[in-house]
Amino acid sequence: MTELPKSFSLSVEIISARRRGLPVVALESTVVTHGLPKPQNLTLAQDMEAAVRSEGATPATVAVMGGKVQVGLSPDQLERLANAGDAVKVSLRDFATALTQGKMGGTTVAGTMFAAEKAGIKVFATGGIGGVHREHPFDISTDLQALASIPVIVVCAGAKSILDLRATLEYLETMGVPVVGYGTDKFPEFFSLGKNHPVSVKLDTPEAVVGFANAHWGLGMKSAVLVCQPIPGGAALDAQTAREAEETASKEAQEKKIRGQELTPFLLKRVNELTGGKSMRANLELLLNNARLAAQISRALVGLEHQQKML
Repeated sequence: MTELPKSFSLSVEIISARRRGLPVVALESTVVTHGLPKPQNLTLAQDMEAAVRSEGATPATVAVMGGKVQVGLSPDQLERLANAGDAVKVSLRDFATALTQGKMGGTTVAGTMFAAEKAGIKVFATGGIGGVHREHPFDISTDLQALASIPVIVVCAGAKSILDLRATLEYLETMGVPVVGYGTDKFPEFFSLGKNHPVSVKLDTPEAVVGFANAHWGLGMKSAVLVCQPIPGGAALDAQTAREAEETASKEAQEKKIRGQELTPFLLKRVNELTGGKSMRANLELLLNNARLAAQISRALVGLEHQQKML
């Protein structure tokens, strides 16, 4: 293991897994601090860790706690994070603020990618990445910049469908980020399966994803490999239903002049209200599905590394 910055703290379980060369999956924590209401947020966090373990990998939930960037949380720490009423959202620009002010924070996609890469963790599972907002095209998530510059495998269900998906994909193409469709040649649309936008390559197995990532990074590329898995069919929303709810929520956000870090939570909450709770149920299913796939990919990555050591 490489030397970590002093502001980082790895749990005993993650230190052990990394030293033994076991598969590890990083998990974000803004879904716990900002994405879901209590007590569903804690239940989801526990279920995601259980989903990773069910596939033979170790979960490393990332958060800012106790003046440290904590990689891997104990059950008590996870519960404290879920019940914190004043946790802040931590993206790349926010780490120093949270640390110097002693804040507890949930890490975003970008923040978790940064911490995972520093800790030597190559696979990360989330729900959907951020991107270019429909309401304000200049409002571009830091997630996209992180994807362009941090070499980890990110497993998701596409970008959050409240975004401008076409513009988000154009940005990813411009920044040289490969968009892998897992078992599909179309970009998944978070709550729905997706049929409107092509991916850059279709792959069908965890081993194929690992081989692709190694080829990408072996060329000297520094970007992430974005693996987009469609939501399970039984949990998917009808595309038209999702679109109508998203358009209504977007219009309301513009009328209320909601911007910045408050925009995505507002839109997701409003879409859930407009769909009668269906979007939250879909969100929970895709998060667990992505956690399982990420664990499978991490196992395949470790398996290949062990094979190469034997040669």
